[in-house]
Amino acid sequence: MSNETVFVKILDKEYQVACPREERQALIESAQLLDERMKAIRGTGAIIGLERIAVMAALNLSHELLQARQAGSGGGTSASQVDLLRLNEKLDRSLANLG
Repeated sequence: MSNETVFVKILDKEYQVACPREERQALIESAQLLDERMKAIRGTGAIIGLERIAVMAALNLSHELLQARQAGSGGGTSASQVDLLRLNEKLDRSLANLG
């Protein structure tokens, strides 16, 4: 697997992220989802500061991931659960790069 550099925009700021070529589209979609969530949180006006907005978005997405895991815990790991796990890992990496 060869890595490539992908540029994503989150809250009007551009970030450079390295990822395997075959995961490029998933990374772009993950960044778009995070951008949408962070803009929605910022739009409420209740939370100020990039770091706090990022943490709230991460908490919301993690909560959704946990709910999806619990809903599917009756059997093995489904393809959508694996996708959600990958998305969560990418979001964690992206958030780590914010700091």
